[in-house]
Amino acid sequence: MSYKIKSRIWIESDNNVLLGEGRVHLLKAIEATGSLSKAAKSLNLSYKKAWQLLDSVNKSAKKPVTINSIGGKGGGGAQLTPYGKSLISAFDVINKNCWAFLDEQLAKIEVL
Repeated sequence: MSYKIKSRIWIESDNNVLLGEGRVHLLKAIEATGSLSKAAKSLNLSYKKAWQLLDSVNKSAKKPVTINSIGGKGGGGAQLTPYGKSLISAFDVINKNCWAFLDEQLAKIEVL
């Protein structure tokens, strides 16, 4: 018999979610595609849902997480700010360290 620990981590600011796994995936997709609409499409999200998630991150963050340009002849775009990139890195480290801790705790249970 093997055991698993299930957990989800998110960071809140004034009871609003700043970052969670879904928001981080969206930010990474924006970084990879240079566009909110392309990022949404790559994650099978509606543009409206992706926009709402990004808007909530930007409203909860201390500084802007993305720089957006309005569409037009060449189309719009979105890119992460250095602050946005640092938030992703911090979240990834926290998430990784949390899972390592949980694995250590689970190992204690499995030996019982």
